Amino acid sequence: MSQRHPIIAVTGSSGAGTTTVKDTLDNIFNRVGAQAAFVAGDSFHRYNRIEMKKEKKKAKKEGRNLSHFGPEGNLFDKQLELFQSYGKDGTGKRRHYIHDEGEASIYGGEPGTFTPWEAIPNGTDLLFYEGLHGGVIDKKHNLADEVDLLIGVAPSINLEWIQKISRDTKDRGYHPDEVQETIYRRMYDYMNYILPQFSHTHINFQRVPIIDTSNPFMVRQIPTSDQSLVIIHFLKFQPSVEYKLHLKGLIEGLQITAYNTMVIPGGKMQYAMELILTKLILDLMEKRGHMYSS
Repeated sequence: MSQRHPIIAVTGSSGAGTTTVKDTLDNIFNRVGAQAAFVAGDSFHRYNRIEMKKEKKKAKKEGRNLSHFGPEGNLFDKQLELFQSYGKDGTGKRRHYIHDEGEASIYGGEPGTFTPWEAIPNGTDLLFYEGLHGGVIDKKHNLADEVDLLIGVAPSINLEWIQKISRDTKDRGYHPDEVQETIYRRMYDYMNYILPQFSHTHINFQRVPIIDTSNPFMVRQIPTSDQSLVIIHFLKFQPSVEYKLHLKGLIEGLQITAYNTMVIPGGKMQYAMELILTKLILDLMEKRGHMYSS
């Protein structure tokens, strides 16, 4: 971690809703005047789209597990190298994964490929990562140790699957059976490389539906915000009684359910994030400012 060059990471599974949190943080950065260098987690995938299809077929024939959740499908070493380099002196290398034709027109490559590695722009205030592995830890890599503010987005697993099925069928053209097979194939890596991250975060946001989602593969509509609750769990940041009561006064319907846990109506999630994360980001920026003025 680095006071001079802080790193903020939003981590969560495919379909968890990390992009929504990214948009909220972008708004906060603009409001507080923080210049962020953005890095997307899928830019550290090991294979492009065509290569990954070939490698998955090869792995299946050989009885191996391969997914975007695990180390075989990713460049954890490159990600760790970037986090360490940025934390040390605000530099590092990044690239972009090109998802579709719209991004192809921006970056000049083909959908499903990567742009060349490039240097992080000079003069940024912080590094902002959003993706699958913001806090991953394995035998060779410890990303969580390099992050100054690690935010977990972990909806209940049934809701996570519903959101993934909806996104992949509507936006990416997959058949529901294909998405279900992907969920099943990724389960080992999900349990070993995604879930453990939520024990190393500073704060977790977990959306829980309050309608029946007992069979997520039969639910065709994502529960709305009003059909959900959000559990906010503080881990490394322990809120004081005064702080919790302050939030209770600002967020209608907030319940304090444990010394480090609150529950809010789903429709208040973005507002709660604005209140909580703005303070944490301002604290990081203040420390950075003190470093530069000393």
